[in-house]
Amino acid sequence: MIIHRHDVVVVGAGLAGLYAALMTSDKVDTAVVSKVYPTRSHSGAAQGGCAASLGNEVEDHWEWHFYDTVRGSDFLGDQDAQEILVKEAPLVIYECEHMGVPFSRTPEGKIAQRPFGGHFGNFGKTPMRRSCYAADRTGHAQLHTLFEQCLKRGVRLYNEFFLLHLIVRDDRCYGVVAWDLRHGGLHLFHAKAVMLATGGYARAWKITTNSMSNTGDGLSLVLRAGLPLEDMEFVQFHPTGLYRSGILVSEAARGEGGYLINGKGERFMERYAPEKMELAPRDVISRSEQTEIDEGRGINGEAYVHLDLRHLGREAIMEKLPQIHELAWKFAGVDCIEEPIPIQPSAHYAMGGIPTDVHGQVLKDEKKTPVVGLYAAGECACVSNHGANRLGTNSTLDCCVYGRRSGIAMAKFVAEEGELLPDLPEGAAEPARELVTRIFKSKGKERMVEIREQLRETMTENMGVFRTEDSMSKALRVVKELQERYKEISIQDKSQQFNTEFMEAVELGYLLDFVEPIIVGGLARKESRGAHFRKDFPQRDDKNWLKHTLAWKTEEGIRLGYKPVVITRFPPEERKY
Repeated sequence: MIIHRHDVVVVGAGLAGLYAALMTSDKVDTAVVSKVYPTRSHSGAAQGGCAASLGNEVEDHWEWHFYDTVRGSDFLGDQDAQEILVKEAPLVIYECEHMGVPFSRTPEGKIAQRPFGGHFGNFGKTPMRRSCYAADRTGHAQLHTLFEQCLKRGVRLYNEFFLLHLIVRDDRCYGVVAWDLRHGGLHLFHAKAVMLATGGYARAWKITTNSMSNTGDGLSLVLRAGLPLEDMEFVQFHPTGLYRSGILVSEAARGEGGYLINGKGERFMERYAPEKMELAPRDVISRSEQTEIDEGRGINGEAYVHLDLRHLGREAIMEKLPQIHELAWKFAGVDCIEEPIPIQPSAHYAMGGIPTDVHGQVLKDEKKTPVVGLYAAGECACVSNHGANRLGTNSTLDCCVYGRRSGIAMAKFVAEEGELLPDLPEGAAEPARELVTRIFKSKGKERMVEIREQLRETMTENMGVFRTEDSMSKALRVVKELQERYKEISIQDKSQQFNTEFMEAVELGYLLDFVEPIIVGGLARKESRGAHFRKDFPQRDDKNWLKHTLAWKTEEGIRLGYKPVVITRFPPEERKY
């Protein structure tokens, strides 16, 4: 085994991970470990923008952004974290601009801003242009800029290293163990501070906007380390994924004025959110679409509706939505200048994840006890900015604001720790060795592809936009069966270099780990809130369920606990949109 020693090790090279590395790189020895080359991180798929109350095109204030974020979260977000998010938003936008992010511009040369679902002015009363964007490739622009800055500042990059184990003992983190995908072999990364920025997990669904790499690796390893996950039942379905493939069609398309049309040619959002129409929050629009489809008003009676951009005109589409035009043509055979785009709700974003405080430090229980030396930020983390439902363009913002804050906190922590690394606990890498040995020597008869496809199908069918006691119970039974079958898998490729079959075997185990708390948490939460909508409990229940879910993995199954929501300024109110 090869051992690497650094002050800070960041796992994940998306926006959150790279921003954190930037904040520590000029102060302490920093390394980034990533299972893909950094510019292939899923952050690059973010299209529509990054929210901030700059007021470049219409009057805006951080308090208005704060209110929209609280209301959009269906009042389950922690308002201390949300206030930090919106207050620091202009800071990170201007910091990104000064680093070189090529934002689109107004005629005066200011950063251009566009409307987005759930964002309004004057506490929900007026239209708003708040999303800072670079055409429809905003995440790509931000990711490449941060990557260039990390290279400039000498951040050590370990590319194509696959996370296998999180070394946590007695409420302290000592490092991680990873597999070298290019050459084979285990590598132990010994550090004073570790940050998880491993992204989301929507590959557990059949129809998803997520890249192939989004398999919830960090979340699974947190569970295996005896730590909890928070609010896992809240999974966002993006209203506009390409029909069948799920490839993201940015909300920017609706922000720029696109219409949603059913099989009868109706703009059906008039029935569900007449005031906000296509700019209602994502959970509202996804449920509206699914209702149209379920009631037979999909296009030609099939499971999709249309996103119509034709009225915007060629010039506007090619200037502001060029990637949407390209994706629709390449993956759906549709020229959106001349034809509407076929779309359906697609599994998109995790509101829940690894519980942290507002400095990114991971918390181990309901009392918010910190795990020393362990941090998390981005989609894998749950500081609870997004509560039960995330607003569009608050995700790249979350990555930047809380990646940045976590980096600052880690640099301070390392400075206080002194020069010496903490001694590694005995047998620190044994769980990783055992995992590798078990998979390479496996001789079972179960086929991974069958288990994975059954998992994705049952999650799509039973844990989708709408849920019931029966559907979730069925999903739990199937997952339990698949977990047992997974013990009998085998791989045919026994080589060490570029063994993608080995990686897929480990990833399948990760998927089967974290879907269980999603289902168990959903079964327990007998209400509808944000993205968690139960047909058998269709109303929000603040009296009994205004609280966060915590889930631990035990030998007896998933154990649940709860902690209160932080409410500082905006008490719960009725949410019509």
